[in-house]
Amino acid sequence: MGLWSLHEDKPTPPQVYNWKIYFYSAVAAFGAFLYGYDSAFIGGTLALASFKEEFGINAKNSAKLSANIVSTYQAGAFFGALLSFPFCERFGRKWTILLAGGVFTLGACLHLISNSSTGLAGIYVGRAIGGLGVGAVSLVVPIYIAEISPPAIRGRLVGLYEALLQIGGLLGFWINYAVSTTMSPSKTQWTIPIAIQIIPGGLVVILGVFLVESPRWLRSKGRIEQAERTLSTIRNLPQDHIYLVEENAALDDQLAYERAKTHGGNLIARLKEIALPGIRNRFTIAFMLFLFQNATGINAINYYSPTVFRSIGITGTNTGLLTTGVFGCVKNVCTYIWLLFLIDRLGRRLLLLIGAAGASFCMLYIGGYIAIGKPEQQSGITSGGISAVAFIYIWTAFYGPTFNGTPWVIAAELFPQHTRTLIQSLLSASQWIWQFVIARATPYMFESMGYGVYLFFGCFTFLAFWYVWFFVPETKGRSLEDMDRLFGFKSSAPGTPDLERRSVRDEPVKDGLSSIDSKEKDERLE
Repeated sequence: MGLWSLHEDKPTPPQVYNWKIYFYSAVAAFGAFLYGYDSAFIGGTLALASFKEEFGINAKNSAKLSANIVSTYQAGAFFGALLSFPFCERFGRKWTILLAGGVFTLGACLHLISNSSTGLAGIYVGRAIGGLGVGAVSLVVPIYIAEISPPAIRGRLVGLYEALLQIGGLLGFWINYAVSTTMSPSKTQWTIPIAIQIIPGGLVVILGVFLVESPRWLRSKGRIEQAERTLSTIRNLPQDHIYLVEENAALDDQLAYERAKTHGGNLIARLKEIALPGIRNRFTIAFMLFLFQNATGINAINYYSPTVFRSIGITGTNTGLLTTGVFGCVKNVCTYIWLLFLIDRLGRRLLLLIGAAGASFCMLYIGGYIAIGKPEQQSGITSGGISAVAFIYIWTAFYGPTFNGTPWVIAAELFPQHTRTLIQSLLSASQWIWQFVIARATPYMFESMGYGVYLFFGCFTFLAFWYVWFFVPETKGRSLEDMDRLFGFKSSAPGTPDLERRSVRDEPVKDGLSSIDSKEKDERLE
């Protein structure tokens, strides 16, 4: 099998892997660009002398104001992930993406109100409102892509979310470097990185108009004919093709099973179901993966990269922004390798194990260098400091293709249809809580802990390795409807369809396409 070979749950007509599935996934994933750009540009903007002068930021108040500015965004995103849940359930995935883009654009515009006369109020409000939009994006985009994707390429399609996030981050890092090196300190210098947010926010709204609604969501709402037409469009197959007949039959079985399991699927029943065997283990796995994703130290570097590089001996604003830009380039390249070659080839579990082992060692090395080499006492960067910079980039090479996007892929594919949106809302909110904690704590951690910051992140990443080793199974190549079998979610309600029975998808025939006459199957696959 080559790098581009597909791990299919059953023989799949080649028409399924058509340009439309990539187009819809890429358009939806563009919402992640908003998240990526903000996470990258804000740290560099806070480091600009013009920004500090405009708002009176100095050594005495820098840690407090930086933490406030950065974490306001995470607080907004936390509530955005929760509040967008009922909208996403009632009005669908497409309209939630459009709403998220509009809210983010409004927040980006409000940033521009701030100046030396009005203070930081506009930035605080704008970041909170923009966070609401990004929180909604983090809920709906992975769900939407997972629901429209064929199993064999679901990992790389959901991974587009991470790829667009990294492209946004790369632009954010280098925009700051560009304005720092080519413009004299002024209000325009720090306004440009902030104003650029308006462009991707507007594009999400414009491009989102061309999306189709999720067929799984449509079917769960009883809009059967529209669901079948939409699925036919996405798969590029006629509605009566056996592949679509089986996909729709499997989804109908799953929906009937879930409704019986929760006696109608109301909100209280769904919340109770999270505690049931077969669901709670999935929720715990995804919850812990998001905790470990943030505990690796990624958002400390994303939001405070100039501070990180200064701690190992890099001095000067421009030099710090340059090394930060290189960090963004390395992270982008590694993310594309993950997306194109690894996630659907090596799977989820092995990638997480490799990433945790390598990233943990790198963080411990950097912490050890700072403890022994004491770069703050050196007049310039030493050879040990250069090696520490190299290990930050090596750390990125381990983190980028593993923990960067894999938890999002796993969270998007684990859960049943009727609980998927609710659980993704809770998980996205938890991810923003961890980001909030890191954003608030990092400036103070560097002030009080020094090299201990890196040891802290290294030890947490080491724990992540053992958690994945003992508790995280492989989900590569499985259909969304197969996850109940994998995690042991069994019916206890009377009259519930038995998913363990031999269904159309489970007939033990060589081509996996049910017990239809062999000749007819061959004709319908052509």
